[in-house]
Amino acid sequence: MLEIDVPVLGLTGASDVHIDCPRLAEPGLGYLQSSPEYFMKRLLAAGSGSIYCLGKAFRLGELGERHYPEFTMLEWYRVGWDEHRLMDEVFDLIAEVGALDHSRGYLKKTYRELFQSQTGIDPHTCGLAALRTLAGEVAQRDFGTEDRSTCLDLIFSLRIESALPTGVVFVYDYPACQAALAKTFVNSDGIHCARRFEVFLDGTELGNGYYELTDAVELRDRFAADNSQRRRIGKGEVEPDEHLLAAMSAGLPPCAGVAIGFDRLLMNLLGASNISAVLPFVDLVRD
Repeated sequence: MLEIDVPVLGLTGASDVHIDCPRLAEPGLGYLQSSPEYFMKRLLAAGSGSIYCLGKAFRLGELGERHYPEFTMLEWYRVGWDEHRLMDEVFDLIAEVGALDHSRGYLKKTYRELFQSQTGIDPHTCGLAALRTLAGEVAQRDFGTEDRSTCLDLIFSLRIESALPTGVVFVYDYPACQAALAKTFVNSDGIHCARRFEVFLDGTELGNGYYELTDAVELRDRFAADNSQRRRIGKGEVEPDEHLLAAMSAGLPPCAGVAIGFDRLLMNLLGASNISAVLPFVDLVRD
């Protein structure tokens, strides 16, 4: 696999409603990137083959025990693989660096299985009103105007993640409304799902992976849907990345990709409870 380096500054940023890239004040200089994803996919479309990148990423509004606005991300793409084969490799990496013994293996559950076991609700078929009610109960605030994805994300974060067992757990087949840049499919039960997975280590989210969307037309539609949602909640729109769309139109090969929070992995290896313990500089943390 080829190691590559990509810019941390781009003309546009992620359109995801729940991710905000820092924007530079100087006109025309664009955004600090929330991940190397867009640039890496342009390389994949140009014929790079399987690639990886270890570098800095930036996100606004993320400062806490497990979050920092500037962090280190390990992201890689395997051409010709699907998400399940990639999960095996992610586990091998976690075991290889010493986070746990390889012989322990890992647990693999669908999003639906875990959600139903903790709430009694099917996340794919439950009505929005019921999801809003449950999210409001879990968060102890009004969720009456929130969309489906926001409600699911809140419930999963506060109710399901806290109940995960120790060790490595892979959660896959996310609701289609949370596909981000993953392909979607209809499973054997006739449910529309996203080919997305998340990996958890001792209850902490460590990474997010996809069997990647390769359709440029669908990607443009998702950018538009993201911006419609951003307008609805009062966030600024993000211009679609035309370079990425052009690259995907030229031909992004079938591939699976994953992004791992490198700092969180270090936290686990060192037994640290705060991300500041694995960062050499934490100037943004105030006493």
